[in-house]
Amino acid sequence: MTVTNRSPHQRTRHKTARSDPEETVETVDEDDVDPNEVVRTADGELIHEPTGLILEDDQIDRGPEWRAFTQSERDSKSRVGAPTTQTMHDKGLTTTIGWQNTDAGGRSLPSEKRNKMRRLRTWQERIRTKDAGERNLQFALSEIDRMASALGIPRPTREVASVIYRQALSEDLIRGRSIEGISTAVLYVACRQEDIPRSLKEVTNVSRVEHKEIARTYRYISQKLELEMQPVDPKQYVPRFCSELDVSEAVQIKAKEIIDVSAEQGLLSGKSPTGFAAAAIYSASLLCDEKQTQSAVGDVAQVTTVTIRNRYQEQIEAMELHES
Repeated sequence: MTVTNRSPHQRTRHKTARSDPEETVETVDEDDVDPNEVVRTADGELIHEPTGLILEDDQIDRGPEWRAFTQSERDSKSRVGAPTTQTMHDKGLTTTIGWQNTDAGGRSLPSEKRNKMRRLRTWQERIRTKDAGERNLQFALSEIDRMASALGIPRPTREVASVIYRQALSEDLIRGRSIEGISTAVLYVACRQEDIPRSLKEVTNVSRVEHKEIARTYRYISQKLELEMQPVDPKQYVPRFCSELDVSEAVQIKAKEIIDVSAEQGLLSGKSPTGFAAAAIYSASLLCDEKQTQSAVGDVAQVTTVTIRNRYQEQIEAMELHES
């Protein structure tokens, strides 16, 4: 690294050393500075780390040269497009022709210009996908976006699902399988990786394929792409289920405590996380005098009352309680 030579008065900016009770000043010659000991701070300053000598403090403003005080004013002055995204088959780099038949000044276009723009839009839609592979990718990503919207899954998780689908496509794992099945499976994988509490049954409800095919495809994708999937923590479902049941914070805290105690005793192994969370909420509602019916909890968690009763008996035994 080359250290910029500074004027004599700038070289006097240095660090004060307090090696003894009397205040002393440590002086450093810039020519003796080791470039490996020079660091750049977040403010853009070059500093000799051992002594604190400021070698360069010129900062560059990398922001726009214009000012804006409202979002509409910022949008009108901005000269860049939307960021690239994995959720679109062309990653958002394709030119888009607007549907408005007006010019930059807002004036209506003459009929000849409108016909020309209509033809341009038609050809633009045709050339966005040049072959069947791109058309299939476009359909798959649109399916992921549709299901994610129905499940309320955030944008970053959709990006992860799109990346996993592209990986499966590059590994030729799509051949012989339905696009809808692969799309649903990668969305469920993304939810598991990003700790988004969505059960396989919930994903199946918004999909166009059966539960058995989704589960089989999910296992196949995880194995072939060597994805490390951690077991689902039932506590992830508790806040959402409690919110839908409109119970107090005390029930939510007690349900998490019941899950922790039950998990320590090994009762969680081999059990459905949604059923375990539902039973914990039912147990907590009884302990907090905010009793919820098993059918109400089961409808929210999409599990049967039989599952809740079985898990409930195990949990109250783990908590060393007795059913009243």
